[in-house]
Amino acid sequence: MKHKYAKLIIDNNASKLDKLFTYILGEELVDAAQIGMRVIVPFGRGNKIVKGLIVDILDETKENYKFKKVIDVLDDKPIISNSLIQLGTWIKEEYISTYLEAFQPILPPGDYKKVNTFIELLTLDYDSNLPQENKIIEYLNLNEIVLLSELKKDINILNINKHIKDLEKLGVIETTIDIKTSIKKKKEKWAKIDSELSFGDIEKLVGTRALKQLEVVRLLYDNKEMSFEEIMLTLGTSLSTIKSLEEKGVISIFEKVINREAVKKDIARYEKHVLNAEQVVVFKEIMDNINNNGAYKEFLIHGITGSGKTEIYLQIVEEMIKNGKDTIILVPEISLTPQTIDRFVGRFGSNVAVIHSKLSQGERFDEWRKIKQGKVKIVVGARSAIFAPFKNLGMIIIDEEHESTYKSSQNPKYQTVEVARKRVELEGSSLVLGTATPSLETYYKALSGEIKLLELNKRANKLNLPEVISVDMREELKDGNKSIFSQTLYESMIDTLNKGKQIILFLNRRGFSSFISCRSCGYVVKCKSCEISMTYYKRVNRLRCHYCGETEEVPKLCPECGSKYIKHFGIGTEQIEEMVREFFPKSRIKRMDSDTTSKKGSYESILGEMKNGEIDILIGTQMISKGLDFENVSLVGIIAADTTLNLPDYRAPEKSFQLITQVSGRSGRGKEQGKVVLQTYNPDHYSIVHAQKQDYIGFYNSEIVLREEFLYPPFLNIMNILIYGKSKLNVGKLSKEIYNIIGRDIQNVYGEDYRKHIIGPNPAPIEKIKDNFRYQIILKLNDNHTDIFKTIVKRVCIYNEHKLNMNDIRISIDINPVNML
Repeated sequence: MKHKYAKLIIDNNASKLDKLFTYILGEELVDAAQIGMRVIVPFGRGNKIVKGLIVDILDETKENYKFKKVIDVLDDKPIISNSLIQLGTWIKEEYISTYLEAFQPILPPGDYKKVNTFIELLTLDYDSNLPQENKIIEYLNLNEIVLLSELKKDINILNINKHIKDLEKLGVIETTIDIKTSIKKKKEKWAKIDSELSFGDIEKLVGTRALKQLEVVRLLYDNKEMSFEEIMLTLGTSLSTIKSLEEKGVISIFEKVINREAVKKDIARYEKHVLNAEQVVVFKEIMDNINNNGAYKEFLIHGITGSGKTEIYLQIVEEMIKNGKDTIILVPEISLTPQTIDRFVGRFGSNVAVIHSKLSQGERFDEWRKIKQGKVKIVVGARSAIFAPFKNLGMIIIDEEHESTYKSSQNPKYQTVEVARKRVELEGSSLVLGTATPSLETYYKALSGEIKLLELNKRANKLNLPEVISVDMREELKDGNKSIFSQTLYESMIDTLNKGKQIILFLNRRGFSSFISCRSCGYVVKCKSCEISMTYYKRVNRLRCHYCGETEEVPKLCPECGSKYIKHFGIGTEQIEEMVREFFPKSRIKRMDSDTTSKKGSYESILGEMKNGEIDILIGTQMISKGLDFENVSLVGIIAADTTLNLPDYRAPEKSFQLITQVSGRSGRGKEQGKVVLQTYNPDHYSIVHAQKQDYIGFYNSEIVLREEFLYPPFLNIMNILIYGKSKLNVGKLSKEIYNIIGRDIQNVYGEDYRKHIIGPNPAPIEKIKDNFRYQIILKLNDNHTDIFKTIVKRVCIYNEHKLNMNDIRISIDINPVNML
């Protein structure tokens, strides 16, 4: 057989080496090698032995230089599929990243170079007529579970990969992958009834006096098989009782391999609900398109809060399973995941894998492997679950599609919804987006017919949306109320607690107060490493920077003028908690923000207490604003609706509307209509006005006009070039040089209007973070020019073709950023 050529990604971070490397696949490796497998190759002048990933195999190449040979193939199966390799290549080009950055989220969790293949013998009941296969079986019989690399080294058989594949197909051996160098499967003892015995036979064997043994037998009769631990916990029995039953020939004892489980707690069955008329229309429209190969492959379910979107998702997934298809369900962040996990695991049991950042690396790998081996049909998770290695993907569902957490903040700075669109295109599957407050870009596509728009305008509990009362805090101040609670909110809280109902108080700001300031000279305490005011935490009596984590003592005198009139201003969730405890001393109060939920399991703990009615008042940041479903919550208080509105970002009105609408939707999800008290200093702002009415269409119509006038998405694409480094002078100088080079091309394309399409270079709104000074250049590009300027920016900023001085300076490029700070 003729040799072939393999295109490889080599693990090397130098941008100059960000390319595919071509190696010869010798005749002895052509059969074993597949796209998506790892190989060992000599690399560089010193022929250092490194690992690479095959992304393409060619019969011939037009490249004309002396090729090195692949030394060996490491895997017996591809670790990533061909379609995921195509997705990674697309991400690299779309988001201006390196191959390594683009493939990092797609590869197995952890360091893909440390993934090992293990082989285990399953049976000795096979006589092969091939000496090579018998040699492998004999070796495995002596060694139990071994590394593929050790097996190859110790028995040295030609074309060993082919023999391993054949033995695995016959069920003689099993291969598995792990991120360890040795594997010891955790096993647990289990018991089951001997299937040939009737209950009468068992009673005779056990004897009527052995009451404990009979209890164990009845339990096993009902459950077929159980672990020793479960039997002993359920009946309070001893190990000797179980062993006695084995001695009498009543039960068999066997060992079961136990995996690390990401879903540890027992989850109650979540029963299937009958869909209402609106839900049926939406469900039927989606399934008819899928089953009949209809015009649409992407759907937007625009459903008000509490309209029953999750039940539609569950029933779509059920149809996918019937059709033998796999489903990815994405939620925006970990705080939403526990309730979503409860519902999907409660409906589909062990057919669900879970992927999110709170899992340990071992747990993440186990979930990834479960998906890869086809042991589950459903994955529920946050952003990274979009890369779940399913072989037969039928559906991706993205809940709360508008959420900013779907945009990656690290390279590659991908937008999950766009990645999902590309993945369903590559795999011939479908995409469902769901939200009460669609992003303007998504709704614009829906109105233009690119996405099928489906609407749910009624709550599933048949009640109206909560009543939203807007309170002008300027008027409260005029009336002498200096408290953070308006009279309306305070009285509503008393009334709600008297009725035995629960309250959610929302403020999108952590800590006790926003900043420390001197009333004499106006000095504000800022972080020494970042150009941002430090937040005061009363419980520890320290200041903390939310950008770099730096802490320092609270000054007793003003460092600027020496005045003693230096104190904290503004409010945070910690201060709200203190004041609520003061006003409502008998109430059970909990705070839920990233400061109180940093420990593993803390989210679930607080949510469990809230669900069980053990909390009267829950105070939190945006993590409580969406997806949470508590039937007993009848009042939501929005302490300051303006915090997001005042950010220097073109998306600020949209974020404010979404946040207010979503947090309002937590109220009245039970049997009574809810109430929302919205406190604001800008009651006439269109974002606040439409949020109060919960009028998405009104908000969209107001905002889309401004977006078009000021050249923002969805009408143009934004490219944010962020230049940062320790020297303000050097960062500023480089920013001007980059602006001048790219500016010439912008002028050539856009003519006299070019200044509308390139803005800067300016200091970023937050000029300094972690001792790095930050400058911005913003490009506004038409769709048909975006790819051209991606190439130009890559050549200028990444490959540095103009030989600019970039020493100690870094550049970050973000396409359509969710935040411009």
